[in-house]
Amino acid sequence: MSASLPTPEDVRAAAARIAPHIVRTPMLRHPLLDQITGGTILVKPEPLQKTGSFKLRGATNAALKLDAAQRRAGVVTNSSGNHGQATACAAAMLDMPALVAMPSDAPRIKVESTKRWGAEITFFDRLTTDREALCARLAEERGRTIIPPFDHPDVIAGQGTLALELIEDAKAAGLSLDALAVCTGGGGLIAGCALAAEGASPATQVLAVEPEGWDDTKRSLEAGTRLGNDGKGELLCDALLSPRPGALTFAINQPRLAGAAVVTRAEVFRAMRFAFEHLKVVAEPGGAVALAAVLAGKVPTQGRVVGVVISGGNVDPAVFAEALAA
Repeated sequence: MSASLPTPEDVRAAAARIAPHIVRTPMLRHPLLDQITGGTILVKPEPLQKTGSFKLRGATNAALKLDAAQRRAGVVTNSSGNHGQATACAAAMLDMPALVAMPSDAPRIKVESTKRWGAEITFFDRLTTDREALCARLAEERGRTIIPPFDHPDVIAGQGTLALELIEDAKAAGLSLDALAVCTGGGGLIAGCALAAEGASPATQVLAVEPEGWDDTKRSLEAGTRLGNDGKGELLCDALLSPRPGALTFAINQPRLAGAAVVTRAEVFRAMRFAFEHLKVVAEPGGAVALAAVLAGKVPTQGRVVGVVISGGNVDPAVFAEALAA
């Protein structure tokens, strides 16, 4: 697989490639959301995807581009859960073996879902293990292809199909996105979204949103170089706890992103409650950070059309209950 940077054309090609295999999630609106923000808010609810998150898009695109020999040998990845489920689902679709390395503290709902898709799982310590080195070793031992969680051109292009759909649905409603707020971990989703916007809606500002203590993209954009996290932040938003931005994702994001916002635990819980009570969508903590930033006024919305990605909904029941009770 090529390590060159993907393009807006790659996102469009990915959209056509994966269309038969994924859910084209709807565009949601709610009058209360517009009232609170003073804007027109368009929500993209990826919890409605087959595996409960946007990750199926990138994993499916990458899997479909494997040749016959690679498919027979199978795939390996590392994931806190959502990409693992997605890779397992894509592998099952193509009748490929899949091995997923997961943190030992990954939410049980994500572990069980990954198993249900037929993948083999090996666990590692999130704070002490070099997950990329582990993945490389497993791939070499098994003779398999790695489908990385975010830093891969085919994965990035597949994730960007989410923004392409939202831009198209907005245009069909007579609207044009002024901004798009995107949940950000390693940067694969927002990189794909930035490419999609560049090709289909170049006036749209693309904004990263991260949880407090894991703001590596924000700090990296400000510094002009990739910076890592110290790993000491709380682990609530498990889907967004990448150690640093990816090399490919940052190369795409640095010249294209309009800025970044950081949200607190309380703001995340508020967004999870709002999504559940008003949008009727179950959002996991990492999947709710973009909505949290919009509700907290950390993304400019007054008089603007703003897209908001809810990126996943695979939340442990106890965490969800805590959010609803907060």
